[in-house]
Amino acid sequence: MKNIQHESAKYQVSGEAIYIDDMQVSDRLLHAYIYTSPHAHAKILSFDIEKAKNVKGVHAVLSYKDIPGRNQMGPVFHDEPVLAENLVECIGQAIFIIAAENQRAADEAMALIEVEYEILKPILTIKEAIENNSLLQPERKIEIGDINAGFASSKHILEGEFESGGQEHWYLETQICLSIPGEGNEIKAYCSTQHPSETQTIIAEVLGIGKHEVELECRRMGGAFGGKETQANHLAAWSSLLAVKTNRPVKLRLFRDIDQKITGKRHPYYYKYKVGFDDNGKIIAADIEHYLNGGYATDLTMAILERGMLHAENSYFIPNMKIVAKPMKTNLPSNVAFRGFGAPQGIYCIENIIDKIAFALKKDTAEVQKENFYGIDDKNMTPYGTKVNHNRLFVIYDQIIESSNYIKRKADIDKFNQENEFVKKGIALTPVKFGISFTTAFLNQAGALINVYNDGTILVNHGGTEMGQGLFTKIRTIAALEFGVSLSRIKINATNTSKVPNTSATAASSGTDLNGMAVKNGIEKLKKRLADFTANLLKREHQIISKPQDIIFDSDLIYDKNYKDIQYKFEELIKKAYMGQISLSATGFYRTPDIHFDRAGGKGNPFHYYAFGMGVSEVSVDILTGRLTVLRADILHDVGESVLPNIDIGQIEGAYVQGLGWVTGEEMKYDDKGNLLNYSPDTYKIPGVRDIPHDFRVKLLENCPNYNTIRRSKAVGEPPFMLGLSVWFAVKYAIASVCKHDVEPELKLPATNENILLAIDGLKK
Repeated sequence: MKNIQHESAKYQVSGEAIYIDDMQVSDRLLHAYIYTSPHAHAKILSFDIEKAKNVKGVHAVLSYKDIPGRNQMGPVFHDEPVLAENLVECIGQAIFIIAAENQRAADEAMALIEVEYEILKPILTIKEAIENNSLLQPERKIEIGDINAGFASSKHILEGEFESGGQEHWYLETQICLSIPGEGNEIKAYCSTQHPSETQTIIAEVLGIGKHEVELECRRMGGAFGGKETQANHLAAWSSLLAVKTNRPVKLRLFRDIDQKITGKRHPYYYKYKVGFDDNGKIIAADIEHYLNGGYATDLTMAILERGMLHAENSYFIPNMKIVAKPMKTNLPSNVAFRGFGAPQGIYCIENIIDKIAFALKKDTAEVQKENFYGIDDKNMTPYGTKVNHNRLFVIYDQIIESSNYIKRKADIDKFNQENEFVKKGIALTPVKFGISFTTAFLNQAGALINVYNDGTILVNHGGTEMGQGLFTKIRTIAALEFGVSLSRIKINATNTSKVPNTSATAASSGTDLNGMAVKNGIEKLKKRLADFTANLLKREHQIISKPQDIIFDSDLIYDKNYKDIQYKFEELIKKAYMGQISLSATGFYRTPDIHFDRAGGKGNPFHYYAFGMGVSEVSVDILTGRLTVLRADILHDVGESVLPNIDIGQIEGAYVQGLGWVTGEEMKYDDKGNLLNYSPDTYKIPGVRDIPHDFRVKLLENCPNYNTIRRSKAVGEPPFMLGLSVWFAVKYAIASVCKHDVEPELKLPATNENILLAIDGLKK
């Protein structure tokens, strides 16, 4: 069952795939609109919404006073109100919500709302937050060895600071939720969410009702990338409040511009570092500080901060290391989960440091990287006290250096740069070691419900959500393989909280790991029942003494391995089991073993395993215009034994391109009042077809099974994102050739055309 088609592909291509905005609702449907703050920081002195309520076509205008439950939608820390009360802390914060028959009525109502503000001075940047000691939560620290002794024994020391920028998720389907009231306190919400159980919880808490009154369903999302892990909760809360108030279905869909204005982004980072190393570039000590721009509310900032710290050393053994991270509060929308979840920022920091070491020693960065790799049998202890087992770094490095022809191409590039004045080329390698599991241990659990119908068809429910990444296709494949039946028998149903409760978000790259194992567990229960039944059936019908453990499920047939000539077709046996009153429904459950982490001490085992990969990127840079072209990308990635290679390769390609978008073209621009200036497709540049490498080579590491996971596979969603960093370092190398690598360029991330030209100009000063 290799390289099967994405389960929704034909429906998406034909336009038949049903997204929430496609759902047919009665003519009682109302549309929701949000009245948001025009100020980044202000007290609300008074407001008047009575005139707005009387506009024809308007059915409700709600303020915080109309919330029957808790005015909170913070997923972990309760510091994010559903509707602002006495204070607004960012432009775009919701103050009122409106249910209307159309946009025109809503616009008229908004124009009639009166609010009196007292304007306060906003904090908009990390450095301003540092100056004002504006923290969201207390700082965190991870430490190993003795950095002071390490620095004392280091022959070379470098120190400095730099930054990385934010990134817009730019999912194709904007945030959306449809809420439909039922009888009594019942409400059903169709929401584009990565975390149905959490969204269900927020609705229940905001409405002041039990979770058993709330049903949340998500068939598919048009992309998410972390942007719908918590922020979908907002729309669910707002639309549900309006649905209950009006007793009518209410749909809230954000227009693209509004979505970009009011939603959180990838966290911008500011770094300080001090590193000590020897003549070979081997790091002896590193003192690193991470400062995150969290926005005005905490959301998942602390978990993102933590993963950034847990990847602050990336693929390198550093015996003496201290990592301190501080979440800074600013008057911007709360920044949120994004593919990689802090690891890209942490890895960028150490990779930049490695590159600076190589530049200082006039060495090839790839050589310095290899010099510092975690060891196989020793030198494999992380700063947080976990051993890096099954290290694939050296085997991947050797293979990709050879397959990419890295050494010769770099020599050719150096020759090209000597001979060409206005176009320069660069090449760089980036490794990744990415920990797989939620660092919040209790989230490493999943459930499933498997129903076998008496015609032999199978319906699978699980807690994961499909956002285009192919999770449902993988789960369908896993179910067929585990049951020993053809794929056509299996259907994956919409994710629904009434079918599988209390599930975790589809995040942390663990969707297949967790839900695949939960489905396997449910199928094993069913197979045991059916094996017992089959053994008895063989005795009754054929006078064969059969043991349940000898019953085989394979190729839509069920038989005893010792009597292969007597076989039951799957649907035939299922009918017999049904007539024999055997339960054909089972729940499945899985929890990841051996996950623990002491946050106070900064030690533990936060990951089930590591995924490894490396990317080599070659670029050309027009030094007159700053135009960047990615000429070639070579990627070798470790996915264990792939469940579906075509799905995994697609995820690797997409992650790499999204990563190169973060490090090149995507830049958030704000004015001095906190307004996002580039909030639409014509002003915010996501990667397009011309940004994809002209020569794109992706391979999966072979013969490296990952035991104690679903079908010996590894997660693939997030780890390849970091390989896009190789583009940024290749650009930096190309720029450095302008002055024959005598001066290190000061290149900002992202490497936009403007920042490339500024870095080139800086070499001349």
